[in-house]
Formats: sequence, structure tokens, C-alpha cells
Amino acid sequence: MKKRRHAKILEIISTKDVETQEELQALLLKCGYEVTQATISRDIKELRLVKELSDKGKYFYSTGKKSHNDPLRRAGGIFGDSIVSVEYALNIVCIKCFPGMAVAVCTAIDSMEWTGVVGTISGDDTIFVLCKTEDFAKIFTMNMEKILNVKNS
Repeated sequence: MKKRRHAKILEIISTKDVETQEELQALLLKCGYEVTQATISRDIKELRLVKELSDKGKYFYSTGKKSHNDPLRRAGGIFGDSIVSVEYALNIVCIKCFPGMAVAVCTAIDSMEWTGVVGTISGDDTIFVLCKTEDFAKIFTMNMEKILNVKNS
């Protein structure tokens, strides 16, 4: 029973952004698994689940393992090697790059299909990212800074 429940938990978190143990408990109940919060807590520990930040600024349970085909992982190298700074003003993000690198970075950003990004435009060393709202611009900027900090660590 435990192995099936663990498999169901992994299936659930791979298809939904589950933010709390209570939410996971309710989703398991819908699937026929009646468990206590303490059991959920033990399952999370045994499965070594972690909380990750979504592009919407909320934390959700994850295995913490990224696919090697993950566009974010592939783009991390080009971002860290090319970007000088990232700032936003209202709903526009300005990314400064080393000369000649903006087109490559912009192409990587476009391939990632970021939530809230309307479009991008690049020159030789500057990229403008048009976001739907200022909140999306802030989240985009924070995510880019997170990628850059991980790369530079």
C-alpha cells in the first residue's frame, strides 16, 4: 500500500503544483488514499521531496530533480556567460549582455515560454522583455537573478 501511495504522490506532484501537505492529503483522498497529515509528512521525508519556487512566485512540492532536457538547465550556461545585468521597470525587463550575446540569450528566453511574457526584442547587447504585468516582470527578473546566482556560485 505504501509503495502505491508513494507512486501516487509522485504522480500528483508531477502533474499539479501542490503547495501544502493539506492539499496533498485532499488530492490523495480523491484518489482513494485516506491518510493522516503525519503520514503525509513521513511520505514527503521518505520521498525526499523539496519545495521549489514556481514562476508564479509560489512554492510547490517537487522531487528536486530536473530533466537534462529542461530548457532552464540548458539555458543556464548561456545566461551566466552572457548576461551582465537584469532590471525591470513597470512591465518591461531590460537585460544587458556582453556585446554580441543578446540574440543568443533572447533565443534561449523565447524557447523557454515563460509565463507572463508577451514577447522579446534584442539588439547586439540589450534585450527588452515585455511582460503582461509588473508582477510578471518582477517574477521574471527574480527568476533570472536566481539562475545567474546559481551559475555564479
